[in-house]
Amino acid sequence: MGRLIPLRRVSGDSADLSDEALLAACATGDRAALGGLFDRFHVAVYRLVSRLPSVDELARDDVVQATFLELPRTAAQFQGHSTVKTWILGVAANVARHHLRSEQRRRVNQDHFATTPSAEPTQPDVEIDRRRLLLRIADALATLPHDQQVAFILCDLEHVPGVEVAKVFEIPEGTLWRRLHMARKAIRAALARKQP
Repeated sequence: MGRLIPLRRVSGDSADLSDEALLAACATGDRAALGGLFDRFHVAVYRLVSRLPSVDELARDDVVQATFLELPRTAAQFQGHSTVKTWILGVAANVARHHLRSEQRRRVNQDHFATTPSAEPTQPDVEIDRRRLLLRIADALATLPHDQQVAFILCDLEHVPGVEVAKVFEIPEGTLWRRLHMARKAIRAALARKQP
């Protein structure tokens, strides 16, 4: 059977159109045709999905929805070797299979994170000291000229090679290294000052 081409856009009631015509219209992006296919076949798709042991009860509606969202992309592949209903049920079976694979990957990742030991908890006083230090660095950074801030953030915090930073800002490497040196010196001096 050749490729089906819809004779007209579907608007309003699609009851007078064949399944094949609706599917062909769906392939052109006709949303009313997709709605007509949904009206005709969503119960059958749901019945199939609910009988698949790989799809749990909470995911059934998602798999049905994903099936019909897949139709506009795949409708042009319909060759007419089966009924449209059978073909849509095949699409649903494939969507369910992909859903199962995604679920298995998600569960493996969850199991990995569940069994991976978390980092050692820090003592509250150590965490407070670390946060105070970060605030002092942020305050010192805020007092620097913009060019020195950028040099320090990109090179020391983001670990971007200085050569690349100089190229991006179209400045000589020596200028970048001077800015970075001045920024580091100012931040060290700020950290060396005693806190009140």
